[in-house]
Amino acid sequence: MADLENNSLKTQLAILGGGPAGYVAAIRAAQLGADVVLIEEKELGGVCLNVGCIPTKALLKTSDTNTVIKKSKEFGIESSIENINWKTAMDRKNRIIKNLNAGLEQLIKARGITVIKGRGKVRSDRKIIVQTADGTINVICEKMILTTGSSPLLPNVKGIDSDGVMTSNDALNMDFLPEHMVIIGAGVIGLEFATMFGLMGVKITVIELADKILPEIDSEIAAELQKIIKRQGISIKLSAEVTNIEKAEDGLAVTYSQGESAYTLNCEKVLVAVGRKLNSAAIQDLPLQFDKGAIIVKDTMETNIDGVFAAGDITGGKLLAHLAFMEGKVAAENALGINSRINKNAIPACIYTHPEIASVGITEDEAAAAGISIKLGRFNFRNNGRAQTLGEREGMVKIIADESNTIIGAHILGANASEMISELTLAITLKATANDLANIIHPHPTLNEAIWEACGDLMGSAIHKL
Repeated sequence: MADLENNSLKTQLAILGGGPAGYVAAIRAAQLGADVVLIEEKELGGVCLNVGCIPTKALLKTSDTNTVIKKSKEFGIESSIENINWKTAMDRKNRIIKNLNAGLEQLIKARGITVIKGRGKVRSDRKIIVQTADGTINVICEKMILTTGSSPLLPNVKGIDSDGVMTSNDALNMDFLPEHMVIIGAGVIGLEFATMFGLMGVKITVIELADKILPEIDSEIAAELQKIIKRQGISIKLSAEVTNIEKAEDGLAVTYSQGESAYTLNCEKVLVAVGRKLNSAAIQDLPLQFDKGAIIVKDTMETNIDGVFAAGDITGGKLLAHLAFMEGKVAAENALGINSRINKNAIPACIYTHPEIASVGITEDEAAAAGISIKLGRFNFRNNGRAQTLGEREGMVKIIADESNTIIGAHILGANASEMISELTLAITLKATANDLANIIHPHPTLNEAIWEACGDLMGSAIHKL
């Protein structure tokens, strides 16, 4: 553990940012015997643990429970919902965050990692100045890893700073459920919140500038999800641009254009979910190479400056916590002399709508754009016995393989998709063929049998498909 002397701290490795990339890098480096200083202004765990992945999933469980109760008659149980106590749901969410924070702090402490709570600013490739509550600390390091993350992006819209306009951070701390919410953006964040609040009885209108939802997701899967969430009562306005937000008698008035026409919606809350901006303010003194705001890194996660590595959202690409975990691990290992890489062909992504989407590898559109000749296999959950018993019949598994039947992409829309995608991530990592998975014995009845059947469909051997 590093010792403070004359407001200076010398260490082998300094890490700026305690989110998923940063804390994983710190723990991995400590495992390898390094002396590590971890600098974080806010809470350890970053966006994911405190205002992202974990709190949203806690509240999604509340909305899922609400949905199960509403459809319980289908399962022979007569029940009704007397009241939704949103404060109780929020308290539960906060307890989960607190417990995970405590566990993470214990992990960091047990590894002998020095944590400095304060705002860090990089002055050179070997020096970070940290402003803490008690003064300034100069961290002198042999090597450093930059993991400064990202923040919600606010578009240039008149009235965007009005009371009642929220980012995803704000939405996770609402003290009541509004009657009507407008969500700007039909990407991952916007649609997760749309289904979460929509299933809680909030009237939801989603306004999206593009002509389709989830532009980075396989088009067939995204189109199917759009049909499903429309049946859930969520209104989606595509090719629409918000032009003004202003105070109204009962909340906010949102004006948007669609084609040549303009429309105005009245609502209580507006959630802005148009994307995220990368946090680079603290690293501007370094002559780093950037591309569209993201630090350019080698496959070792090292930047153009020797001994300076970067990981997580600040390096751009897919802003995923689990990718940040691995990037932090790889950065730490390479910083300490271990040759380590990431398989960028097998990065799973999950969207926690209802039902969920999970994907790995390329989409059908990407294959077409790259001129790759592909084979497709599909299997609908309505033909899966386990899905029928669960009352979760919507969605499908879609497998994409090349001409040699090697799986290069996989997409799932359905219940527990996020728990199923790892089989297909492993398949792509190991360069397995659809025939390999079609010949693996899957337990029955399970949702995973849909993967077996989709691979069988690609090979012409699906059993439960006409």
